[in-house]
Order: sequence, then structure tokens, then C-alpha cells
Amino acid sequence: MRLNNGIEIPQIGYGVFEIPKEITKQCVLNALKAGYRHIDTAFAYGNEKEVGEAIRESGIPREEIFVTTKIYGSRSYEEACQKIERALSVLDIGYIDLMLIHWPEGDNVAAYRAMEDYYRQGKLRSIGLSNFYNEELDNILNNTEVVPVLDQIEAHIFKNQKEMQQILESKGILLEAWSPLAQTKFDLFNNPTLVAIAKKHNKTVAQVVLRYLYQRGCIILPRSKNEERIKENINILDFSLDDEDNLNIDKLNQNRGVFDDRH
Repeated sequence: MRLNNGIEIPQIGYGVFEIPKEITKQCVLNALKAGYRHIDTAFAYGNEKEVGEAIRESGIPREEIFVTTKIYGSRSYEEACQKIERALSVLDIGYIDLMLIHWPEGDNVAAYRAMEDYYRQGKLRSIGLSNFYNEELDNILNNTEVVPVLDQIEAHIFKNQKEMQQILESKGILLEAWSPLAQTKFDLFNNPTLVAIAKKHNKTVAQVVLRYLYQRGCIILPRSKNEERIKENINILDFSLDDEDNLNIDKLNQNRGVFDDRH
């Protein structure tokens, strides 16, 4: 997909949230072997170093791999600069394709202005946000110069974020979905609607769920430690959901988050 600054981002990425650092390098190598060219990590995940090692050892030209990482909790411009420098050093891949503010904590405007300056220097090819909504999003848009390329938020069939996607796209910002498989919660794989649609297309429930977001124009970040699942999650380009499928999946929306303790 094309970002608002003209750079292209692979619509299917491999996320390494909760992938132990001891196996991260091999998991990323497996993902790259399976065809992924977009890897999403963060300081908070504790595995940026291993992601960088995998990319350097993959044999794939650096410019063919899109790498995202995230900083958060910066209390000042200077602190944000330190965190950006740290990420560049730990990943050790020359530049970072996309840097996000992970959560709206601390002085977000100061942190974003720091990212803007590194963007202008070419050390960050694009910049954006993660988990920003409403006033927090507007605060960035109203007090900075570079429009975020995307907002990475929780989005899956039980919290489909259609309204938020419209808001973001009206501002030139793409929606990137974390936990697109809802962390397999809510008895996802046994849902009768999804099982029926998967059978109809000779695909798995996971592939149907990912295809739903993909067809809506969301960037998706499935994750798995299992090599076969890694392959399965990217193999969603040879079928399409029809209007009836999408309507039935829409009906599953509950605005229910994977960390929502109310349910």
C-alpha cells in the first residue's frame, strides 16, 4: 500500500509481539523465507536486536524489507531523540522504515517532533502512531507538521474499527491492525459463521479473518511462532470474500477488545 509520503508498505507484515528473544531471529528468518517483507517490532517487545540480526543475515537486500519499531513514554524532545538513536543502534540496519509512538504517554508532541527531525534527516523513512484515538490523535495533527502515515490500533472481527478507519482515512492516515486474529480469543476458531465461510473457500478460519481486514484496506500484522502458521497467515491472496461473507463477518462485531476485562 502507498503511504501518504509516497513510500510503499507491504500490506501483510509479521509481528513479533510476545515472541521470546531467544527464538525471534529464527522466527523472522522463517517469515522472510515465507515471503514476508514487513517486520514489526518495538522497544517494549525486547527483541529489536534479534530482528536486526535476522534481517542482516537473511541475504535479502535491505531495501526490500520494511521494518517498523516503536518508542513510548518520552517526557521530552531530548529523551525521544535518545530513544530513536538507541533503536537505530540496536537494530543496526542503517535506517528504520517506520517509527511509531507506541502509546500516548508522556509528551507526545515533543516525541513526535523528534521523529519529524529524524524523518527529515532520512534516518526514519516514515513516522506514525500506535493506539492514538480522538483528542490524542488531534493533538498530534494540530501541533506537528508531518501527517502520520498510519495509526496501529487493535482491529479484528470482534472489534472491527470500521468507524475509526473512516476517520483515519479522511485525514490521509492508514489503519494498521494489531492482533488481527484477536489473539485467537473468543473461541475464534470454532465460530460457526467463520467455520462455514472457511469451508466455502477451502481456507482456514485464520485466513478468512485476515482476508476480511486485507480486503478492507487495513495493514495486518499476524504473528505466530509456528513455521506452518507463519506460511498460512500470508497465504490469503488467492481467494476473495464476497459481499455476503463480509456482511456476515460484520455482524460478529462486538467492539470487544482482547484486553477488555469487562467481558
